[in-house]
Amino acid sequence: MNVSSEIGRLNAVLLHRPGVEIERMTPANASEALYSDILSKRIVDEEYRWFCGVFERCTNVFYVSDLLEKVLEDDDLCTSLITRSCQAEGCEYLVDELLMQDIKTIARVLIEGFPYRAGKDPERYAERRYVLRPLYNLFFTRDASSSVYDRVLINSMSFDVRKRENLIYRAIFKHYFGCGVMNAQEWNPNAHTEGGDVQIGRSDLLCIGEGIRTDAKGVEFLAHTFSDRPIFNIIVQQLPHKPDSFIHLDMVYTFLDRDRCMMYEPMLRKTNEFAGKATTRIEIDNGKIRYHQCKNILEALKQVGWDMEPVFCGGDDVWMQQREQWHSGANFFALAPGKVIGYRRNSHTIDALDSAGFSVLRAEDVAEGRVSIDDYQRCVVTFAASELPRAGGGARCMTMPINRDEL
Repeated sequence: MNVSSEIGRLNAVLLHRPGVEIERMTPANASEALYSDILSKRIVDEEYRWFCGVFERCTNVFYVSDLLEKVLEDDDLCTSLITRSCQAEGCEYLVDELLMQDIKTIARVLIEGFPYRAGKDPERYAERRYVLRPLYNLFFTRDASSSVYDRVLINSMSFDVRKRENLIYRAIFKHYFGCGVMNAQEWNPNAHTEGGDVQIGRSDLLCIGEGIRTDAKGVEFLAHTFSDRPIFNIIVQQLPHKPDSFIHLDMVYTFLDRDRCMMYEPMLRKTNEFAGKATTRIEIDNGKIRYHQCKNILEALKQVGWDMEPVFCGGDDVWMQQREQWHSGANFFALAPGKVIGYRRNSHTIDALDSAGFSVLRAEDVAEGRVSIDDYQRCVVTFAASELPRAGGGARCMTMPINRDEL
């Protein structure tokens, strides 16, 4: 585990192909699953094929389901995962039945859920249809776990429907990769963090979003965790609690290169939903903590010696900015410095990147080896997506980096 920036060349990443769990939503339970709509798996499969194809061409890819099967080979760990998963859903009576299944079946059930059986399961599960609920959001591998330097932050999720994801990620990172893990709620039960809000600027800098998912106690945990470093800074950007498109910092800000970032312009100007939303720089100096209020995130970065030029999500048109931010137009993931991937549908954002010197490549061409990102100084790999954006996240949300080159 070694991730000390958002843009160092990617050496390994953790992904999860969306499975039948996403088909186990209905209009009635979609909001409980944190979706605003239901998805077509057939279309999602085609979109995700090109997305993961880019990563398989460019780096080492691990998949959650494969690693889950690996850790389940340990009998004690298998028993623990099943027991804790059933306890989380209040269906402990299933433990012995699941332990009798083969590893592939157990891994599948832990992800896809266990359906209610009339006459066999308690009636209280009938309405929700699943005794063990499906992990509808598991393909957003960033949210429940975050690589932070040489450790993994197992995030303390804000909504119950996602808390069971933590059990799987903790098992994978602790027992397969053998790396250290940390969790905010083990420090304070009221502290919450989520990976979309945690961005690594460099070895002495984190950028954190504080909003409906990551709260002030979660920020305090991170400040406490890194308070023993000689010099360290945490830039905290307050986020609107509504609408849902602002749930994480990476929905309005992502790093593109050493001197470029993608940004939703109202956050810079502090207008619209960002009116009155504070930007704070927490300065840690040999255990002493100071707080500095900043005009915006770019000014905060400049205070720590980093001049960043923004590219605006949606371009210069305020209507297009709102439309494209809604479908993760600011949510890019860097494969290497200046080489990023994101949704093709956000055409005004892609045009803005083109104008900023990023060559526009098609994911299909990269995945099939017709084009290499190594032939370009700066590029944006675009992949077609109509269903995936409706799940409420983009390329950064769907990727959990495991190892990057040092800058």
